[in-house]
Amino acid sequence: MDGNIEFTMGLSEGLAWPWPIAVYLFFAGISGGALATALFLRFYKKQTTNTPFYKAAALISLVTISLGMLCLVLDLTNPLFFWRILVFYNLNSVMSIGVIALSVYIPLVALICLYAFEEEIRSVPALKMLVPLVDKLQGIRRPCEVTVLVLALAVCAYTGFLISALIRFPIINTSVLPALFIASGISAGAAAAKMLAVSMFKEDLHSQDMKLLHGAEWPIMIAEILFIFMIVTSLMTGNAGAQSAFTAFHTGEWAAVFWFGVVGLGFGGPLLLNFATGKSFSHSAKAFYLSGVCAVTGMMCLRMFILYAGQNFAI
Repeated sequence: MDGNIEFTMGLSEGLAWPWPIAVYLFFAGISGGALATALFLRFYKKQTTNTPFYKAAALISLVTISLGMLCLVLDLTNPLFFWRILVFYNLNSVMSIGVIALSVYIPLVALICLYAFEEEIRSVPALKMLVPLVDKLQGIRRPCEVTVLVLALAVCAYTGFLISALIRFPIINTSVLPALFIASGISAGAAAAKMLAVSMFKEDLHSQDMKLLHGAEWPIMIAEILFIFMIVTSLMTGNAGAQSAFTAFHTGEWAAVFWFGVVGLGFGGPLLLNFATGKSFSHSAKAFYLSGVCAVTGMMCLRMFILYAGQNFAI
């Protein structure tokens, strides 16, 4: 077998991206978005303790990026040779640069989990062997967190850069895609981490952290809507191929995914639960979880729409 890997193969030829790629987009977005939100909050509030949200975000980030990488490996033609991607690099390829970023990001996320669950590690006898390691690593905690914050945003954006190189597909071939993936990843990742923080780590539903995160939801949602609007406008006013691709937004099964999944659940669901229901319900735990589920589901639908509706219309 040839020792070199062609990292850019197929990007301009329009090879189909199967379902594991859509699932990876979902998991990677949740991972990067949850951890980026937790670290933004930690730096903004100058937190020094391991808050419930920080723990939830660290745990979700590690689990989802691990599942996402499993999807990528299973999607390879020869999954047992996945290690070749970690050895052979082409720095002119977005894919190769992304692999390097993930190779650094995943171990650092595991390290963040050690920091986040320091108290639990010290209290469980079976994990006492990790205490000296945690103590030794405390001196590099701040630079690790800064590095992971940058990489978390890069992980959210990475696949947007990668698939935007599919020049034959107008919906996908847009420079707005990485920014849209960052915004939607932060929105869904924060929602998932909030739900876990409340359910598993007993975060107060009305704590200061939760109120701050709730307030940040709306500008992030507005940014998502703006980026989608930019994509739609560019298609409507583009060439014949772009205008043909625009029909994906109002014709066929993927139009239903966009309007009911992305717009209805992802945007309309949280808005309805927060502004159009009674105050007693909109501030209840039930509305909180429903809003989070809507945000996460809408993000998955967005990934599926971009990836699959985008491949239905080639120039």
